[in-house]
Amino acid sequence: MEDIEHIVIRKLSLRLLPVLILGYLVAFIDRSNIGFATLTMGPQLGIGPAAFGFGSGLFFVAYVLFEVPSNLAQERFGARLWIARIMITWGLAGLAMVAVCGPISFSLARFLLGAAEAGFFPGVILYLSQWFPSTHRSRIVALFMISIPLSNVVGSALSAMLLALDGVWGLKGWQWLFLLESLPAIVLGLLVPFVLADRPDQVRWLTEAEREWLTKALAAERGTAQGGHGRAWKVIADRRIWALALIYCGSSATSNVLSLWQPQIIKSFGLTLWETALLNMLPFAAATGFMVFWGYRADIRGSRIGATAAPLLVTSGALFLTLVTHALVATMALLVVVLMANYALKGPFWALSSETLGARDAAAGLAAINAIAHLGTSGVNTLFGVLQERSGSFAIALLPLALLTLAGCGMTLWLGKSRRQPA
Repeated sequence: MEDIEHIVIRKLSLRLLPVLILGYLVAFIDRSNIGFATLTMGPQLGIGPAAFGFGSGLFFVAYVLFEVPSNLAQERFGARLWIARIMITWGLAGLAMVAVCGPISFSLARFLLGAAEAGFFPGVILYLSQWFPSTHRSRIVALFMISIPLSNVVGSALSAMLLALDGVWGLKGWQWLFLLESLPAIVLGLLVPFVLADRPDQVRWLTEAEREWLTKALAAERGTAQGGHGRAWKVIADRRIWALALIYCGSSATSNVLSLWQPQIIKSFGLTLWETALLNMLPFAAATGFMVFWGYRADIRGSRIGATAAPLLVTSGALFLTLVTHALVATMALLVVVLMANYALKGPFWALSSETLGARDAAAGLAAINAIAHLGTSGVNTLFGVLQERSGSFAIALLPLALLTLAGCGMTLWLGKSRRQPA
């Protein structure tokens, strides 16, 4: 007879993950589609690399400002309604991109999109920690986060196709891109309240015995968890938050910068729009499968530190190597390695964060980690645009990412050593 634990985890995965994965897929398409849109929008509206980097960076500034309050509001109003609210508002903000007419309106629209989307990712991580025991969390988070690389696989082809609608009904191709890629978020947001539940005791698809097992398993973790009162001002003063934020900053900056800039890196080799789209899909497709494998491996071995540090080291090394190659094939090979390693660490990292903070600090703590990391992402993205514009080299612009991921690797090893030391 099948073990009750496996039955419960399978039921939770099948009931909760599909809509959350689809939601994050749509969120990342709406966030990163600017990378393709700017191939035509930039020259038409006079948005150069520095202006593009600055405007794109404002997305993360807004993300930081609204992220922690959003997670605390989710605790008060419930995940079901709050996640729906986030989806609907970011869909509306995405539609506003259609009206962009220059660098200033571009920056304003990106800020509004960041403010609207803020809270979705840490809210879902918090939500998953309230349903899945920690022994399953790396693979569950990895499954959820396949949305990120998968969004670039789907979004590359979709964006190239929508840009080809240039001139239809008097709209530019990039306007069609923002219009049609924003609508799914609104539709999903309207469906979420009917699909998700706030707590395990609210669902009928778990039997009495299954609900009892899950409730006890989660309660046992809360009973042994570290943490304080979960207040934002106390959590942010915790040095663990800043250590974890630095670790994740390199990963976050790498995935977001490449989502936005990789199409331009590839197209700089003189390729067509469709050739760019096809090659842009490859690194993200490889990362999609590998991150699930790595998350499963991390749960089996129980090594959160090693499963986070090793991919950061590989990411850093591959980014440094882009300085010594100028061929398309070699560059693509390095980008594949970078993104496979970078996405692999995300599942183990968020499991490590949940375990380090404990259940009582999770709401504000997870949001704070993501917010601080994205503040760094904003700075790196802006710096990338300035370095690329002044040097004319994408490889030089990638150097801050190489240094940041190397620092994250060192901080992960320090955190592992400090966790082993007695209090």
